[in-house]
Amino acid sequence: MPRITKLTPIQIYRLLPKTNCKACGEESCMAFAIKLLNLQTSIEKCKPLVEDPKYRKNYEELKKLLKPAIREVTIGKGEKSVKIGGEYVMHRHELTFMRKTVIAVTIEDTMKQETIDARLDLVKKFRFEYLDKVLTLDAIAIKYSSGDPERFVKVFEYVRSRINKPLIVVSLHPKVYEKLGDLLKEERPLIYAATRENWHIISDYAKKFECPITVLHEGDPRYLISLANAIRKRGVEDICIDPGAMPSCLGYAVKTATTFRWLACNEDCELVGYPIVTSTVPIWMSNLDYNMKLIMEACLASVLIIRYASLLIMYSPEAVTYLPVTVLRENYYSDPRRPTTIQPGLKEIGKPNELSPVLVTCNYALTYSIVTSDLEKGKVDAYLLVIDTEGYAVDVSVAADKFRPEKIAELIKETGIENKVKHRYLVIPGKAAKLAGSIEEATGWKVIVGPIDSSDLPNFIEKQWKKIIESLQSGSSSQEGSQTGQS
Repeated sequence: MPRITKLTPIQIYRLLPKTNCKACGEESCMAFAIKLLNLQTSIEKCKPLVEDPKYRKNYEELKKLLKPAIREVTIGKGEKSVKIGGEYVMHRHELTFMRKTVIAVTIEDTMKQETIDARLDLVKKFRFEYLDKVLTLDAIAIKYSSGDPERFVKVFEYVRSRINKPLIVVSLHPKVYEKLGDLLKEERPLIYAATRENWHIISDYAKKFECPITVLHEGDPRYLISLANAIRKRGVEDICIDPGAMPSCLGYAVKTATTFRWLACNEDCELVGYPIVTSTVPIWMSNLDYNMKLIMEACLASVLIIRYASLLIMYSPEAVTYLPVTVLRENYYSDPRRPTTIQPGLKEIGKPNELSPVLVTCNYALTYSIVTSDLEKGKVDAYLLVIDTEGYAVDVSVAADKFRPEKIAELIKETGIENKVKHRYLVIPGKAAKLAGSIEEATGWKVIVGPIDSSDLPNFIEKQWKKIIESLQSGSSSQEGSQTGQS
């Protein structure tokens, strides 16, 4: 089976109905084939292919062609579910990565009630705004540590009733799964884990209650895969693997994960195409001091994310551990085929009021991040109009005719900024100075050309805006239509 990166639109097009019926939302079957190849749509949107029996063979062949190298596994049900795996390539730049690493926070059944509640609150309240995205934590791993299955069931029931997240049952003891019984079917948690000692019994529970399962074995990758495929032969399809990630064998875990990914993506080796689940919890069993454990867990988690972990079970009770990990994850799983952008619109910096300046910038994420950071450092309260430049920076978007005056005019109307401020002044980037006249004509607002470097914005606004405010408050009408403040 050829890799998806070696397929062509023609190969996919030949298997489509070629009726150009537009039921998929595309203008033609060829356009749909191109989107399928770029993983921007799904086969199921082609209704004739899915519903008409005469296309059944083509449908099955196309599914095989577009099948991911790493199986897709769903944990949980409905709103309380998350998908892992479903990856196609070894390297991000070859196409893109599909599923961000799922991060789970551990709760042990030996913890006091207030500790359990604190960890649930950590997962619920962890929200970090990064560019125009909100970073969150994804799941709860409940660890069997008490030796009392009844106690574990009570903790499981308590946790599931208080959080809308998928769950992971961390136990090597079959008795736990027996006691959970139908709760497994209701929640469909990930079972962690089946080992060489318990896999016969654990896999039976996974099959009976239709739960995904993780296979754990350290030190021997061949035996790990043999175990996973033995479980698959028993009728369990949703399988993940864990080669182990203890600090002492991190090198082995990284090497194993990399080798498996290579074989699955480049050699079409289906036998190793399982999502990797791993844990940083062993860090907390070391003799390191508390602060060093926080740091080391974040470092270890970062390494494992970069080396193909589909799900990461973590332990830290501090949000500070998860912040760098979730930011790294967001960056690593961004689509390299598209510029990193933020949603166009009106952003508020600080606490702007009706006399605050209105600035304009592009929607290239790095530019936006630098501009907002400089404004926040300078303690500037302002409105920021972010226009859609298709991810280009200011200088490039001006040259490519993407920093268009009419877009600014449209955004002014859409955002209602006219009703938020008493003035009609726009501060545009220094690199867009040549568009000042066109912007004034399109918007009806007076334009102030700001500095070329956004780090100069706080001083520029303090000096220039103070004059404008004074003129507004004194009722002066002698302001020039366009002022220049380039450095």
